[in-house]
Amino acid sequence: MEIGKQLKEAREKSSLTQEQVAEKVFVSRQTISNWENEKSYPDIISIIKLSDLYSISLDELLKGDRKMMEHLDESTNVVKSNKKLTGAIIVNIVLLFSLLILGGLVPENNMYLIAGIFSLAMIGTGFLLYQIIRRI
Repeated sequence: MEIGKQLKEAREKSSLTQEQVAEKVFVSRQTISNWENEKSYPDIISIIKLSDLYSISLDELLKGDRKMMEHLDESTNVVKSNKKLTGAIIVNIVLLFSLLILGGLVPENNMYLIAGIFSLAMIGTGFLLYQIIRRI
């Protein structure tokens, strides 16, 4: 069964409102609604709190929902996250050095090529910053 349906059924079985659950789990009522409608997934700490609140085992909550398992794997897999970040740094360094060398070979009167090189450098840097922010 999907985790959103399980959470909603467990909440209703416990005779709790979304607002009451939100207060006990320290999130907003909208967050509870998003979890129950599977617009987003709870983090592992919230899942543990919900498991305690509803007296449901973590096994029951997690094992039946493949998307939830993928979400937890992605959000807690530090090695995968570090590999992506390292890859982004290496690509950015190589791109910047390549662009510096290429920029030195471009005649001064070709502004479009220089603008293109600058744009590529900004895209690479933006991707790197995105990976760093995502990791935080």
